[in-house]
Amino acid sequence: MDDRRWRESGEEAVRSRLFEEDETLGVLLASADTVEDARDALLSYLSDLESVLHEGALHIGRLAWAQGIEAAGVFRSLLSPRNEATAGFSTLEVLWRLARGEREEELSAGFAEEFVHLIRAMYGRSGVEHGWLSTGEDEAEEEFERFPPSGRRAGLARSANLDTLAQAAGRSIARHRSGLDEAMVRQRAENAEKILAHFGARQQDWEDAAWQQQHVLKGVNGVQDLERLVPLTGEDVAAVHWALRYGLPWGITPYYLSLFDFGSSRRVQDGQVRAQVIPPIHTVRSMIEHRHDRVRALDFMRERDTSPIDRVTRRYPAIAILKVCDTCPQVCTYCQRNWELSDAMDVARIPDEAAFDPALAWFEHHPAIVDVLLTGGDALMLSDACLAYILERLAAMDHVRHIRIGTRMPVTLPMRITPELAGLLGSFVEPGRRNLSVVTHVESAYEVTPDLVTAVDRLRRARISVYNQQVYTLYVSRRFEAVAARIALKRAGIDPYYTFYTKGKDEHRDYLVPVARILQERKEEARLLPGLFRTDEPVFNVPGLGKCHLRAGQDRELIAIRPDGRRVYLFHPWEKGIAAVEPWAYADVSIHDYLRRLEALGEDPDDYESIWYYY
Repeated sequence: MDDRRWRESGEEAVRSRLFEEDETLGVLLASADTVEDARDALLSYLSDLESVLHEGALHIGRLAWAQGIEAAGVFRSLLSPRNEATAGFSTLEVLWRLARGEREEELSAGFAEEFVHLIRAMYGRSGVEHGWLSTGEDEAEEEFERFPPSGRRAGLARSANLDTLAQAAGRSIARHRSGLDEAMVRQRAENAEKILAHFGARQQDWEDAAWQQQHVLKGVNGVQDLERLVPLTGEDVAAVHWALRYGLPWGITPYYLSLFDFGSSRRVQDGQVRAQVIPPIHTVRSMIEHRHDRVRALDFMRERDTSPIDRVTRRYPAIAILKVCDTCPQVCTYCQRNWELSDAMDVARIPDEAAFDPALAWFEHHPAIVDVLLTGGDALMLSDACLAYILERLAAMDHVRHIRIGTRMPVTLPMRITPELAGLLGSFVEPGRRNLSVVTHVESAYEVTPDLVTAVDRLRRARISVYNQQVYTLYVSRRFEAVAARIALKRAGIDPYYTFYTKGKDEHRDYLVPVARILQERKEEARLLPGLFRTDEPVFNVPGLGKCHLRAGQDRELIAIRPDGRRVYLFHPWEKGIAAVEPWAYADVSIHDYLRRLEALGEDPDDYESIWYYY
């Protein structure tokens, strides 16, 4: 990659970068008198190229050939008048005006990079057949090439080659520290001692969930405690103070605070942890702007439109959500329901048993519901007695075959998972009739600690399956970081369940990752794990409708590329082929901008070069 030009925006830099990659494309566009002439010329150009590819006239490998056909199809899609109408603008017109030297709005370098890589793919110049983990001149690969394609010698060469790949992957995985590493365990123990000393408490208090809940860092006092215990940047402090000033939810449990790096504010070691609980300035400003109309502006998933009765959300035929409270021990900065949360550990938002009766009666009268998810907020904010009341009512419904508890307590407050709670939840498991499982949110291997392992072990011994939903944010998206998390999860007894694209809300833009990065991670990194380690399914939540499976290419179309370098996708909802529901257009994060942010985190963008070829 040219180390200078990919940084440059503006018409001249973008034109130079793009049309030097394919001079013919520039000539065709510049010589067209109208946009429609340009469309005809490019469609003819693509047809000729596809014919050349199909005839085998380009002497490229089979993988490069397949990618060329795919890329030509993507380019053709960008020229579609139907897609222009859906996206609300014409990518072709931007290209045409650029080639003619006509003034255009500021063009991002990301716009040029998208087409540079599309052209490379069409002509078989992407290098995809080599792979980013290619062993190059390693002896194992040389032997693999020299040995015959069958027999024991071929098996030995193949095994040696796989050893080389595994070692390369292992080096990348080792960059991402696990909370189970001995050094990390010692460091967290020292952090806990400092927190206990700050509050004048003893070690036995640390293991007490009630003590943890009583000492959640929240409000002005919580910020003061935070500043005294850990180093913070000026932006960190400003963001939290602004959140408190305008009544936005914020809080951190003492346990989760112990996962911080107490020696530095630079987020080199603990970036993913700090990003969970210290909001970016943009997030705070957006929440403040919409604080008087949070429902309309911030309810990305349109829960208000999918709620048939208070506390119930239903998007699917056989599953429904029961929202049991509007608070958590601590608040995730990118929470889907930040529009309705009040504060961390807000006991006033924890209802009594009677408050659930109307919703439970609704479930009784809807026998199509076989799976009920208790969530919130955090479902385990309820007392054991209140949980027992709800579970007893649900267990009395013959049509309810599975109950899920949605909670981050194993990550934020593992002391809440007592033997008594595990026993209570396990008592509702009836093999052959009903199961109960816990679904949590572990973001990284860094969050997997001995305390979390103990909590999960208690649940599993009570016959409760534990699953994980990872929200795939910028701060957990480095090469092999999710792989490290999956390995740590399996060590802890947790099964990966979903990898969620972060809700595409504008206030969460600092966390967003391109769709292409999730696809790249799944193919180039997760694929190196055993099958049972990568049981998670990457999904995108379509507002008001639900989960779209990202690996299913037939469930989305790339329909446009904006001047700022953002791809526009048209997502087909899960009802496709089942019911008549309209698709939904979404402007993704710019790959170019994402790579620059990774670079700021210390990553080499060239390590992610193949991201451009995932559509």
